[in-house]
Amino acid sequence: MKSPHMEEALALARQGTGKTSPNPAVGAVVVRDGEVVGRGFHTWAGVKHAEAIALEQAGERARGAELYLTLEPCSHQGRTAPCVDAVIAAGVGRVILAMTDPNPQVSGAGVRRLEAAGIPTEIAEEYSAEAEQLNEAFLFAMRNGRPLVTLKSAVTLDGKIAAPEDNTGWITSTLARAHVQQVRHLHDAILTGIGTLLSDDPQLTDRTGLERSRPLLRIVVDSTLRIPLDSRMVLSAANDVLVATTSASSVERRRQLEGRGVGVLVADGPGGRTDLRQVVECLAKEQYRSLMIEAGSKVNWAALEAGVVDKVFFYYAPKILGGMHSLPVVGGAGRKHRRDAILFRDVRLHQITKDEFAVDAWVVK
Repeated sequence: MKSPHMEEALALARQGTGKTSPNPAVGAVVVRDGEVVGRGFHTWAGVKHAEAIALEQAGERARGAELYLTLEPCSHQGRTAPCVDAVIAAGVGRVILAMTDPNPQVSGAGVRRLEAAGIPTEIAEEYSAEAEQLNEAFLFAMRNGRPLVTLKSAVTLDGKIAAPEDNTGWITSTLARAHVQQVRHLHDAILTGIGTLLSDDPQLTDRTGLERSRPLLRIVVDSTLRIPLDSRMVLSAANDVLVATTSASSVERRRQLEGRGVGVLVADGPGGRTDLRQVVECLAKEQYRSLMIEAGSKVNWAALEAGVVDKVFFYYAPKILGGMHSLPVVGGAGRKHRRDAILFRDVRLHQITKDEFAVDAWVVK
Protein backbone atom coordinates (compact mmCIF):
# COMPACT_ATOMS: atom_id res chain seq x y z
CA MET A 1 0.00 0.00 0.00
CA LYS A 2 1.32 3.44 -0.94
CA SER A 3 2.20 5.74 1.94
CA PRO A 4 2.70 9.44 1.13
CA HIS A 5 4.34 9.91 4.53
CA MET A 6 6.97 7.19 3.92
CA GLU A 7 7.56 8.58 0.44
CA GLU A 8 8.16 12.00 1.98
CA ALA A 9 10.56 10.46 4.51
CA LEU A 10 12.54 8.87 1.65
CA ALA A 11 12.57 12.18 -0.23
CA LEU A 12 13.91 13.89 2.89
CA ALA A 13 16.60 11.23 3.29
CA ARG A 14 17.78 11.87 -0.27
CA GLN A 15 18.50 15.48 0.69
CA GLY A 16 21.27 14.10 2.88
CA THR A 17 22.88 12.10 0.07
CA GLY A 18 26.64 12.69 0.08
CA LYS A 19 26.42 14.65 3.34
CA THR A 20 26.16 11.84 5.88
CA SER A 21 29.12 9.43 5.47
CA PRO A 22 30.15 7.45 7.44
CA ASN A 23 26.53 7.51 8.67
CA PRO A 24 23.50 6.56 6.55
CA ALA A 25 21.10 9.03 4.96
CA VAL A 26 17.87 9.00 7.00
CA GLY A 27 14.55 10.80 6.70
CA ALA A 28 11.85 11.18 9.38
CA VAL A 29 8.26 12.39 9.31
CA VAL A 30 6.00 12.86 12.37
CA VAL A 31 2.26 12.63 11.65
CA ARG A 32 -0.49 13.59 14.12
CA ASP A 33 -4.14 13.02 13.14
CA GLY A 34 -3.17 12.84 9.46
CA GLU A 35 -1.16 16.08 9.56
CA VAL A 36 2.62 16.27 9.21
CA VAL A 37 3.87 18.07 12.33
CA GLY A 38 7.61 17.34 12.09
CA ARG A 39 10.20 16.62 9.40
CA GLY A 40 13.91 15.91 9.53
CA PHE A 41 16.89 14.46 7.69
CA HIS A 42 20.43 13.81 8.83
CA THR A 43 23.66 15.47 7.70
CA TRP A 44 27.07 14.87 9.27
CA ALA A 45 27.72 18.58 9.75
CA GLY A 46 24.30 19.05 11.36
CA VAL A 47 25.16 16.31 13.87
CA LYS A 48 21.56 15.68 14.96
CA HIS A 49 19.86 12.64 13.50
CA ALA A 50 16.67 12.82 11.45
CA GLU A 51 14.46 11.56 14.30
CA ALA A 52 15.71 14.17 16.76
CA ILE A 53 15.14 17.02 14.28
CA ALA A 54 11.62 15.86 13.39
CA LEU A 55 10.62 15.28 17.01
CA GLU A 56 11.95 18.67 18.12
CA GLN A 57 9.95 20.31 15.35
CA ALA A 58 6.81 18.44 16.40
CA GLY A 59 7.23 19.24 20.09
CA GLU A 60 4.25 18.15 22.21
CA ARG A 61 2.37 17.16 19.07
CA ALA A 62 4.68 14.14 18.82
CA ARG A 63 2.87 12.50 21.77
CA GLY A 64 0.68 9.74 20.39
CA ALA A 65 1.76 10.53 16.82
CA GLU A 66 3.05 8.22 14.09
CA LEU A 67 6.73 8.39 13.22
CA TYR A 68 7.78 7.38 9.69
CA LEU A 69 11.47 6.47 9.41
CA THR A 70 13.53 5.25 6.47
CA LEU A 71 15.83 3.28 8.82
CA GLU A 72 15.55 1.76 12.29
CA PRO A 73 16.48 4.29 15.01
CA CYS A 74 19.93 3.86 16.53
CA SER A 75 20.12 2.33 20.01
CA HIS A 76 23.77 3.04 20.82
CA GLN A 77 25.72 6.09 21.97
CA GLY A 78 27.66 7.74 19.16
CA ARG A 79 28.19 11.43 18.50
CA THR A 80 24.61 11.81 19.75
CA ALA A 81 22.48 10.01 22.32
CA PRO A 82 20.52 6.95 21.09
CA CYS A 83 17.63 8.09 18.88
CA VAL A 84 15.40 5.36 20.27
CA ASP A 85 15.56 7.14 23.66
CA ALA A 86 14.32 10.36 22.06
CA VAL A 87 11.46 8.51 20.37
CA ILE A 88 10.38 6.89 23.64
CA ALA A 89 10.70 10.16 25.59
CA ALA A 90 8.56 11.97 23.02
CA GLY A 91 5.72 9.54 23.65
CA VAL A 92 5.31 8.55 19.99
CA GLY A 93 2.34 6.23 19.51
CA ARG A 94 3.58 4.13 16.59
CA VAL A 95 6.73 3.80 14.46
CA ILE A 96 6.71 2.75 10.81
CA LEU A 97 10.11 1.77 9.34
CA ALA A 98 11.18 1.22 5.77
CA MET A 99 13.81 -1.27 7.01
CA THR A 100 15.82 -2.41 10.02
CA ASP A 101 19.47 -1.42 10.43
CA PRO A 102 22.11 -4.14 9.79
CA ASN A 103 24.66 -2.15 11.83
CA PRO A 104 25.83 -4.69 14.46
CA GLN A 105 25.41 -1.96 17.09
CA VAL A 106 21.71 -1.68 16.20
CA SER A 107 20.47 -4.70 14.21
CA GLY A 108 16.97 -4.95 15.65
CA ALA A 109 17.85 -3.54 19.07
CA GLY A 110 16.04 -0.29 18.28
CA VAL A 111 12.83 -2.16 17.43
CA ARG A 112 13.09 -4.28 20.57
CA ARG A 113 13.58 -1.18 22.73
CA LEU A 114 10.53 0.50 21.21
CA GLU A 115 8.31 -2.52 21.67
CA ALA A 116 9.53 -3.01 25.24
CA ALA A 117 8.42 0.59 25.89
CA GLY A 118 4.96 -0.23 24.54
CA ILE A 119 5.45 1.48 21.15
CA PRO A 120 4.30 -0.78 18.30
CA THR A 121 6.52 -0.89 15.23
CA GLU A 122 5.78 -1.88 11.66
CA ILE A 123 8.06 -2.57 8.69
CA ALA A 124 6.72 -1.06 5.46
CA GLU A 125 8.24 -3.82 3.31
CA GLU A 126 6.98 -2.26 0.07
CA TYR A 127 9.56 0.51 0.66
CA SER A 128 12.43 -1.68 1.88
CA ALA A 129 14.08 -2.06 -1.55
CA GLU A 130 14.03 1.71 -2.12
CA ALA A 131 15.47 2.32 1.34
CA GLU A 132 18.19 -0.27 0.66
CA GLN A 133 19.16 1.43 -2.60
CA LEU A 134 19.33 4.81 -0.86
CA ASN A 135 22.03 3.57 1.55
CA GLU A 136 23.55 0.83 -0.59
CA ALA A 137 27.18 1.49 0.39
CA PHE A 138 26.49 2.00 4.12
CA LEU A 139 24.41 -1.18 4.34
CA PHE A 140 27.04 -3.18 2.42
CA ALA A 141 29.76 -1.93 4.77
CA MET A 142 27.70 -2.86 7.84
CA ARG A 143 27.11 -6.37 6.53
CA ASN A 144 30.60 -7.04 5.19
CA GLY A 145 32.93 -4.95 7.35
CA ARG A 146 34.49 -3.15 4.38
CA PRO A 147 33.58 -0.52 1.78
CA LEU A 148 31.53 -1.27 -1.32
CA VAL A 149 33.92 -1.28 -4.29
CA THR A 150 32.62 -0.33 -7.73
CA LEU A 151 34.66 -0.63 -10.92
CA LYS A 152 33.61 2.20 -13.27
CA SER A 153 34.64 2.69 -16.88
CA ALA A 154 33.59 4.35 -20.14
CA VAL A 155 33.80 1.90 -23.03
CA THR A 156 33.03 1.50 -26.71
CA LEU A 157 30.48 -1.07 -27.82
CA ASP A 158 33.34 -3.53 -28.36
CA GLY A 159 34.61 -2.99 -24.82
CA LYS A 160 37.62 -0.78 -25.55
CA ILE A 161 38.81 2.13 -23.40
CA ALA A 162 41.77 3.48 -25.41
CA ALA A 163 43.13 3.54 -28.94
CA PRO A 164 46.71 2.38 -29.62
CA GLU A 165 47.91 5.83 -30.70
CA ASP A 166 45.93 9.08 -30.45
CA ASN A 167 43.68 9.23 -27.37
CA THR A 168 42.59 12.85 -27.48
CA GLY A 169 38.88 13.47 -26.97
CA TRP A 170 36.34 11.49 -24.98
CA ILE A 171 34.69 8.12 -25.41
CA THR A 172 31.34 9.23 -23.99
CA SER A 173 29.23 12.38 -24.27
CA THR A 174 29.10 15.46 -22.07
CA LEU A 175 25.88 14.19 -20.48
CA ALA A 176 27.45 10.83 -19.67
CA ARG A 177 30.47 12.52 -18.10
CA ALA A 178 28.17 14.70 -16.00
CA HIS A 179 26.42 11.54 -14.84
CA VAL A 180 29.80 10.12 -13.83
CA GLN A 181 30.34 13.14 -11.59
CA GLN A 182 27.01 12.49 -9.88
CA VAL A 183 28.05 8.88 -9.26
CA ARG A 184 31.49 10.00 -8.08
CA HIS A 185 29.82 12.37 -5.60
CA LEU A 186 28.17 9.37 -3.92
CA HIS A 187 31.54 7.75 -3.16
CA ASP A 188 33.93 8.30 -0.27
CA ALA A 189 37.08 7.38 -2.18
CA ILE A 190 38.30 6.97 -5.75
CA LEU A 191 41.27 4.92 -7.00
CA THR A 192 43.37 4.90 -10.14
CA GLY A 193 46.69 3.43 -11.25
CA ILE A 194 50.00 5.13 -11.89
CA GLY A 195 49.67 4.37 -15.62
CA THR A 196 46.49 6.42 -15.87
CA LEU A 197 48.04 9.21 -13.81
CA LEU A 198 51.16 9.41 -15.99
CA SER A 199 49.07 9.31 -19.16
CA ASP A 200 46.24 11.70 -18.25
CA ASP A 201 47.46 13.66 -15.19
CA PRO A 202 43.93 13.63 -13.69
CA GLN A 203 42.85 15.37 -10.49
CA LEU A 204 40.04 12.88 -9.73
CA THR A 205 38.05 15.48 -7.81
CA ASP A 206 34.31 15.70 -7.18
CA ARG A 207 33.29 18.42 -9.63
CA THR A 208 29.57 18.50 -8.83
CA GLY A 209 30.02 21.44 -6.46
CA LEU A 210 27.65 19.67 -4.05
CA GLU A 211 28.24 19.58 -0.30
CA ARG A 212 30.08 16.54 1.08
CA SER A 213 30.45 15.23 4.62
CA ARG A 214 34.13 14.43 3.98
CA PRO A 215 36.60 15.17 1.18
CA LEU A 216 36.76 12.62 -1.63
CA LEU A 217 39.86 10.53 -0.87
CA ARG A 218 41.95 10.20 -4.05
CA ILE A 219 44.11 7.06 -4.23
CA VAL A 220 46.89 6.15 -6.65
CA VAL A 221 48.26 2.61 -6.88
CA ASP A 222 51.99 3.08 -7.53
CA SER A 223 54.28 0.21 -6.49
CA THR A 224 57.56 2.12 -7.09
CA LEU A 225 56.39 5.72 -6.48
CA ARG A 226 56.75 7.06 -9.99
CA ILE A 227 54.12 9.71 -9.30
CA PRO A 228 55.54 13.11 -10.29
CA LEU A 229 55.74 15.69 -7.53
CA ASP A 230 54.40 18.25 -9.98
CA SER A 231 51.38 16.16 -11.00
CA ARG A 232 48.03 17.84 -10.56
CA MET A 233 47.03 15.35 -7.89
CA VAL A 234 50.09 16.03 -5.74
CA LEU A 235 49.92 19.80 -6.27
CA SER A 236 46.26 19.86 -5.20
CA ALA A 237 46.71 17.49 -2.23
CA ALA A 238 45.20 18.68 1.03
CA ASN A 239 45.37 15.51 3.11
CA ASP A 240 42.95 13.95 0.61
CA VAL A 241 45.45 12.01 -1.52
CA LEU A 242 46.81 8.56 -0.68
CA VAL A 243 49.48 6.70 -2.65
CA ALA A 244 49.46 2.92 -2.16
CA THR A 245 52.93 1.51 -2.77
CA THR A 246 55.30 -1.30 -1.79
CA SER A 247 58.39 -1.58 0.39
CA ALA A 248 60.46 -1.53 -2.82
CA SER A 249 59.71 2.18 -3.21
CA SER A 250 62.17 4.86 -2.15
CA VAL A 251 61.94 5.92 1.49
CA GLU A 252 63.10 9.41 0.51
CA ARG A 253 60.37 9.63 -2.10
CA ARG A 254 57.81 8.69 0.55
CA ARG A 255 59.07 11.54 2.75
CA GLN A 256 58.83 13.99 -0.14
CA LEU A 257 55.22 13.03 -0.81
CA GLU A 258 54.25 13.15 2.86
CA GLY A 259 55.82 16.60 3.08
CA ARG A 260 53.37 17.70 0.39
CA GLY A 261 50.30 16.45 2.26
CA VAL A 262 50.12 13.10 0.47
CA GLY A 263 49.55 9.98 2.57
CA VAL A 264 51.62 6.89 1.76
CA LEU A 265 50.44 3.33 2.43
CA VAL A 266 52.93 0.46 2.07
CA ALA A 267 50.91 -2.58 1.04
CA ASP A 268 53.11 -5.40 -0.26
CA GLY A 269 51.33 -7.93 -2.44
CA PRO A 270 52.36 -10.94 -4.52
CA GLY A 271 54.78 -10.40 -7.39
CA GLY A 272 56.05 -7.12 -6.00
CA ARG A 273 52.72 -5.41 -6.69
CA THR A 274 50.59 -3.30 -4.39
CA ASP A 275 48.02 -5.40 -2.53
CA LEU A 276 44.61 -3.92 -3.27
CA ARG A 277 43.04 -5.95 -0.49
CA GLN A 278 45.20 -4.12 2.04
CA VAL A 279 44.08 -0.81 0.51
CA VAL A 280 40.44 -1.78 1.03
CA GLU A 281 41.18 -2.93 4.59
CA CYS A 282 42.81 0.44 5.31
CA LEU A 283 39.69 2.23 4.06
CA ALA A 284 37.49 0.01 6.22
CA LYS A 285 39.45 0.96 9.35
CA GLU A 286 38.91 4.65 8.55
CA GLN A 287 35.16 4.07 8.01
CA TYR A 288 35.14 4.82 4.31
CA ARG A 289 31.92 3.23 3.05
CA SER A 290 32.51 3.24 -0.71
CA LEU A 291 35.35 3.15 -3.23
CA MET A 292 35.12 3.74 -6.97
CA ILE A 293 37.89 2.45 -9.23
CA GLU A 294 38.55 4.59 -12.32
CA ALA A 295 41.65 3.06 -13.83
CA GLY A 296 43.18 1.32 -16.83
CA SER A 297 43.11 -2.26 -18.05
CA LYS A 298 45.84 -3.58 -15.75
CA VAL A 299 44.44 -2.18 -12.50
CA ASN A 300 40.91 -3.19 -13.51
CA TRP A 301 42.03 -6.78 -13.95
CA ALA A 302 44.13 -6.74 -10.76
CA ALA A 303 41.11 -5.53 -8.78
CA LEU A 304 38.78 -8.17 -10.25
CA GLU A 305 41.34 -10.94 -9.83
CA ALA A 306 42.02 -9.90 -6.22
CA GLY A 307 38.31 -10.22 -5.49
CA VAL A 308 37.91 -6.68 -4.17
CA VAL A 309 35.38 -5.55 -6.80
CA ASP A 310 31.73 -5.88 -5.79
CA LYS A 311 30.03 -4.05 -8.66
CA VAL A 312 30.77 -2.73 -12.13
CA PHE A 313 29.30 0.43 -13.67
CA PHE A 314 30.15 0.67 -17.36
CA TYR A 315 29.09 3.53 -19.66
CA TYR A 316 28.71 2.44 -23.28
CA ALA A 317 29.22 4.85 -26.18
CA PRO A 318 27.90 4.14 -29.72
CA LYS A 319 31.40 3.59 -31.10
CA ILE A 320 33.69 0.72 -32.11
CA LEU A 321 37.48 0.95 -32.12
CA GLY A 322 38.26 -2.63 -33.14
CA GLY A 323 41.77 -3.93 -33.74
CA MET A 324 44.00 -6.08 -31.60
CA HIS A 325 45.92 -3.19 -30.06
CA SER A 326 43.12 -1.02 -28.66
CA LEU A 327 43.00 -1.47 -24.90
CA PRO A 328 40.11 -3.53 -23.50
CA VAL A 329 38.35 -2.40 -20.32
CA VAL A 330 39.95 -5.36 -18.52
CA GLY A 331 43.41 -6.58 -19.49
CA GLY A 332 45.91 -8.66 -17.57
CA ALA A 333 46.25 -12.40 -17.92
CA GLY A 334 42.51 -12.96 -18.02
CA ARG A 335 40.82 -16.33 -17.69
CA LYS A 336 41.92 -19.13 -20.00
CA HIS A 337 38.58 -20.95 -20.22
CA ARG A 338 35.05 -19.67 -20.75
CA ARG A 339 33.85 -21.76 -17.83
CA ASP A 340 36.13 -19.71 -15.55
CA ALA A 341 34.69 -16.33 -16.58
CA ILE A 342 33.86 -13.88 -13.80
CA LEU A 343 30.08 -13.90 -13.45
CA PHE A 344 27.63 -11.10 -12.66
CA ARG A 345 24.09 -10.88 -11.31
CA ASP A 346 21.30 -8.32 -10.92
CA VAL A 347 22.25 -6.55 -14.15
CA ARG A 348 20.54 -3.18 -14.60
CA LEU A 349 20.45 -0.87 -17.62
CA HIS A 350 20.42 2.93 -17.37
CA GLN A 351 19.55 5.10 -20.35
CA ILE A 352 21.98 8.04 -20.33
CA THR A 353 21.21 9.66 -23.68
CA LYS A 354 19.21 8.49 -26.70
CA ASP A 355 22.24 6.56 -27.93
CA GLU A 356 24.21 5.92 -24.73
CA PHE A 357 23.49 3.58 -21.86
CA ALA A 358 25.16 2.31 -18.71
CA VAL A 359 25.21 -1.15 -17.14
CA ASP A 360 25.64 -1.87 -13.48
CA ALA A 361 25.87 -5.37 -12.06
CA TRP A 362 27.07 -7.22 -8.96
CA VAL A 363 30.00 -9.61 -9.10
CA VAL A 364 29.06 -13.18 -8.23
CA LYS A 365 31.36 -14.02 -5.33
